[in-house]
Amino acid sequence: MVRYHRMRGRPTLWLPGTDHAGIATQLVVERMLASEGIKRVELGRDEFEKRVWEWKEKYGGTITNQIKRLGASCDWTRECFTLDEQLSRAVIEAFIRLHEKGLIYQGSYMVNWSPKLQTAVSDLEVEYSEEPGTLYYIKYRVAGGSRSDFLTIATTRPETLFGDVAIAVHPQDERYSKYVGKMAIVPMTYGRHVPIISDKYVDKDFGTGVLKISPGHDHNDYVLARKLGLPILNVMNKDGTLNEVAGLYCGLDRFEARKKLWSDLEETDLAVKMEPHSLRVPRSQRGGEVIEPLVSKQWFVTMQPLAEKALLAVEKGELTIIPERFEKIYNHWLTNIKDWCISRQLWWGHRIPVWYIVGNDCEEEYIVARSAEEALMRARDKYGKDVEVYQDPDVLDTWFSSALWPFSTLGWPDELAEDFKRFYPTTMLETGHDILFFWVARMVMMGIEFTGTVPFSYVYLHGLIRDSQGRKMSKTLGNVIDPLDTIKEFGTDALRFTLALGTSGQDLNLSTERLTANKAFTNKLWNAGKFLLQVLPNRDNVSGWQNIEACKFNTEGYLLRLPLPECWVVSKLHMLIDAVTESYNKFFFGDVGREIYDFFWGDFADWYIEASKARIYHSGDDSVALVAQTVLLYVFENILKLLHPFMPFVTEELWQALPNRREALIISSWPQTALPRSTDLVKRFENLQALEEKEVLALLSKLDLDNIHFADSPPEDAKQSVHLIASEGLEAYLPLADMVDISAEVQRLTKRLSKMQTEYEGLKARLNSPKFIEKAPKDVVRGVQEKAAEAEEKINLTKNRLALLKSTVMLLQ
Repeated sequence: MVRYHRMRGRPTLWLPGTDHAGIATQLVVERMLASEGIKRVELGRDEFEKRVWEWKEKYGGTITNQIKRLGASCDWTRECFTLDEQLSRAVIEAFIRLHEKGLIYQGSYMVNWSPKLQTAVSDLEVEYSEEPGTLYYIKYRVAGGSRSDFLTIATTRPETLFGDVAIAVHPQDERYSKYVGKMAIVPMTYGRHVPIISDKYVDKDFGTGVLKISPGHDHNDYVLARKLGLPILNVMNKDGTLNEVAGLYCGLDRFEARKKLWSDLEETDLAVKMEPHSLRVPRSQRGGEVIEPLVSKQWFVTMQPLAEKALLAVEKGELTIIPERFEKIYNHWLTNIKDWCISRQLWWGHRIPVWYIVGNDCEEEYIVARSAEEALMRARDKYGKDVEVYQDPDVLDTWFSSALWPFSTLGWPDELAEDFKRFYPTTMLETGHDILFFWVARMVMMGIEFTGTVPFSYVYLHGLIRDSQGRKMSKTLGNVIDPLDTIKEFGTDALRFTLALGTSGQDLNLSTERLTANKAFTNKLWNAGKFLLQVLPNRDNVSGWQNIEACKFNTEGYLLRLPLPECWVVSKLHMLIDAVTESYNKFFFGDVGREIYDFFWGDFADWYIEASKARIYHSGDDSVALVAQTVLLYVFENILKLLHPFMPFVTEELWQALPNRREALIISSWPQTALPRSTDLVKRFENLQALEEKEVLALLSKLDLDNIHFADSPPEDAKQSVHLIASEGLEAYLPLADMVDISAEVQRLTKRLSKMQTEYEGLKARLNSPKFIEKAPKDVVRGVQEKAAEAEEKINLTKNRLALLKSTVMLLQ
């Protein structure tokens, strides 16, 4: 996108940078310290942050280096990092403005808790996986009843029973109606009683139809408890161990407590049974551990008023999401959005700009300020000169700073900054479809909130790169592909071209077959460039280059005076420029790549270069050779321009190797559109192409147009000509006896036929192997099938050609 629009003469900025990846980075550094026998808390916050910065300086450039090697046309002088001073200033400003509007608040609510990292994570950072588990059936005795009076509950997490505050049944469940209003005894709690209540929320058909309500450890129970006014009881410490509420189980890890509790329940005859049960387990997207629902005091952003404006932006057409189907997903998420928990119990990140009063147990009173100095000054103004303050230990969610990226990187909150005035709002956000909510929607909301404008006009969502079998890359599967390794083997341009041929929003299976094919395309382009350098005039041939540069292809008169092959290829080029430009403008990048590929390989390299050889080497006419040289250069340099956004390295190298280049390809102008073309002459040449053999075209290229005749009936000397049926309604009569050595041609084709049959038999042998069909990836099998079909077609064509030539020999004898 950037290279294309720059060549169109538009002011273009791709601003590179990275976020500080709070959870992921802290996790990596803590693991590194653990390998040295050091714990984070032993270092202290300042020393730990110093260690993280050291790690960042050493390893933080990995992604940036990969992006550079991939040929990203960024302005690297503007590279940003979310913890840079300017971006950090924007983060504090955004927090303060949202707080002043009442959109940021603090409260104790149910959050997703990561015990290993000891921090809250957002709903979007929790991934659910279907895993085999266990359903535990436990007796809850009814207080005051006989030994036969008990309720059996079914739970997948028995250790949470210490946090039970009620037992619920459905109002219409006759099995338990006699117990409603009574009290149940929570097992293993020394006789703690909880009420037995009825509520329509209970599913009569799940388990036993009896629900234990543990609002401190289950999202649904939490909502139900708040509706019914039930208390919240937390039984878990921040590290995933049980707290003093669990009595004898205090200090045990949650999973260890589960095993011990079940064993104890069996001994006391309160365990009914356990059975296999498929669970939907919430796991941390970063660490992979099981997430624990936990009530915790956190900072939140009220999202509904922000989401309404972001929804309206798409509805009014101010924001276009590509592909369009993702608009429904975007709208659904924003319509059902929950408040955003923005605080994280980490040390790496933007510290929350909130200060509390030392010695004041009430944390409801706090000061929001831009700096510690401002906070202290305001505190002393309110509470006296001797007061001291301390800052909230939490940091902000990384995505909070990332949400400000489109404008914080351009100088906001200074709206008079030159970059902000020139480039904001931006035009395009290009990113993966997997972070549509994490990042895209939040940028839209924050952009509208702080600048009054949608931060970009378009969102282009690319797919994810998967392995050749369509699997997501993971270290566990061992299928992670480092782009730098791929570049070493196939080249940057081949990799870029392969990726860019994907369809927006659809994942791409990266196979060596695709990369190999596109490496061959790169080589073909390179060889075409070498051929041009061989046939073009020397650099010091001033008159030769003056003659070439005098040729102008932008007038219809000049085009129609060209010989047929030249008129054809220039017309096809002009059609290509229009089609490619339209596809670029519509963001159909896959179409762009395929259109250029087909024209270069199928028309220019396979047909016109072959035709030009006859004109340059065998015409005996300098003017004919000059036309061919000029057309070769004109078409090739325009191919390089069209292809440059996809394959910048090889195209730039070839461009600058051509004589008389006045500027680099990267800043050259895009080809002009709506140039002249002759559809009639294109059709006429395509009729000749239908004769199949490129050698025939090369022979025809030796002739003037006067020697090629198009007629409605066979010629008078048809019996002395070779008759070719090219396609329905198209026949050719060639005086082949005067043009080639037919016997030599028969020998050449016979040899080629033998080679093709050997290759075909090898392909068929692979396809007839059950092991190959069963074990090879589907795209590999499909590729072999296509090659076999193509080989069979070529064999049949060659056989027909041999039969024709042999019959011609007999005819001429």
